[in-house]
Amino acid sequence: MSQMYVSLSFQEAPSKWGEGAKLSFTSDGAIIHLVNQNQDEQLRTVQQMARKLSSQGINGIQLAGGSWDLELCWAFEQGYYNAKQSGNVDYPELIETEQSEFLSRQKAINWARQIINQGPAELYPQRLCEQASELLQSIAPEHVTYQIISGEELVKNNYVGIYAVGRGSDKAPAMLQLDYNPTSNANEPVAVALVGKGITFDSGGYSLKPSSGMETMKSDMGGAATLTAALALAMSRGLKKRVKLFLCCAENLVSGNAFKLGDVLTYRNGKRVEILNTDAEGRLVLADGLLCASETKAPLIIDAATLTGAAKVAVGRDFNAVLGLDQELVHSALNAAKAEHELAWALPLEPWHKERLTSGFADIANVHSGDGNPGASTAAAFLSHFVENPEKGWVHFDLSGSYQKSASDLWAAGAKGHGIRTISHLLAEQA
Repeated sequence: MSQMYVSLSFQEAPSKWGEGAKLSFTSDGAIIHLVNQNQDEQLRTVQQMARKLSSQGINGIQLAGGSWDLELCWAFEQGYYNAKQSGNVDYPELIETEQSEFLSRQKAINWARQIINQGPAELYPQRLCEQASELLQSIAPEHVTYQIISGEELVKNNYVGIYAVGRGSDKAPAMLQLDYNPTSNANEPVAVALVGKGITFDSGGYSLKPSSGMETMKSDMGGAATLTAALALAMSRGLKKRVKLFLCCAENLVSGNAFKLGDVLTYRNGKRVEILNTDAEGRLVLADGLLCASETKAPLIIDAATLTGAAKVAVGRDFNAVLGLDQELVHSALNAAKAEHELAWALPLEPWHKERLTSGFADIANVHSGDGNPGASTAAAFLSHFVENPEKGWVHFDLSGSYQKSASDLWAAGAKGHGIRTISHLLAEQA
């Protein structure tokens, strides 16, 4: 297969390619022009030009010249990637540590993009748990143990949220409980607990989404995929602390057995929740995982979910939203995103947001009451009811930037893997 050589230049493109052109062509291939740009601008330009080359159907590329470093290569990888995987890139040999990091990102982040892009017929709750555990065991088989609790076993263990949301489907809901313990000491304290939303398809249940709203709902397990990949990347980077991962997986469908508006769920901590909207199901499954995370006594709890449309309205598809009552930890999460060249933005969360979840029949409702309430903030406030000490050591990622329905100048249609590096960095920094 013939290849196009792609090199970098820090000079202006010839005028025939247009004023300020960032891409030009010669008989040998293409040149990406990075003129008077800081690092973030360079990375954005490279990703944009890689997306353009991929969208033009150029299937064989070799990055040429001596200017390619780890971050520039990775920017090209992100832009060139597409769900059909029709192209191939030969990357330059990097120094040993950078080469290892590049390959670790490829394995973890491209795994997440591929699994999120799978359709719901291929990826159902049990299979999501299996594929997540397979990825992590492939990195450190001697340090990873797990169990999958599914179907009626969820009822026996009082995981009421996962079971209720998933009981309308003939694909059994499931919970992955995975332990990464590189110390091999069974009594080693858990440093971090991770909780991911794994809704493999979301119809909205009886609060049924319109067809256009369901088109992207195979991606509603993005939180589970993001946290799994973040842990995989952290392990490859040499994480030495014990981490527990809880994936809360279900299909939210309509049937005679599906949960309904007006149902009241009683969780393991005694909290009673009235269902006022079955399309606010992600927080119901995460509640089970957060209770498990709190039971580990881990000083750091991170949850991630494609949780609310409100977060997307607030920050768009370029940023992930970060919420928490521990402002120092929220600040650390934002700094982690910056260090990893990803975009995150803090949305407000205050203790009084918990008061907006009123119910006449239970302790709280699963959605806010009244007009004018911020949906992302009240969703996070709901989650805080299930964290033992939400004011310290808990942070919530609402993954607005993890998936997009159509291609942009930076990303192909589908999963982006955005946020994985941020959480992996936070793991290494905090653990």
